[in-house]
Amino acid sequence: MWALDNNATPADVRAAHELCREGEHAEGEVDRRIGAFYVELTAQYPDTVSLSDSPWAAPPLHKATDHITMCLTPSCADEVLEAIERLAARHSLMLLDLQDGSVYPPPTPVK
Repeated sequence: MWALDNNATPADVRAAHELCREGEHAEGEVDRRIGAFYVELTAQYPDTVSLSDSPWAAPPLHKATDHITMCLTPSCADEVLEAIERLAARHSLMLLDLQDGSVYPPPTPVK
């Protein structure tokens, strides 16, 4: 989940992810969109403890100033994916699927 500028391209998201993998992170305060997304998501699906029914394969979630990385369990319920997509739309976040490298713009919020 990435909080980049409105004009960010999929290539920008992939480049930012590569910098993250190399240990380079943006300085400063956590982007308000990332902070709000994290609070809302972990209120539903806590990442502070390993629970048998947790969707997280590697808690806690990796949170930086401009992104959150989530590793989901293979048995992750569809409702978790739907919650992630709904919150991404609400907070105008881009999704990077690390399995295939696809980047998705913020989903259109469902009213």
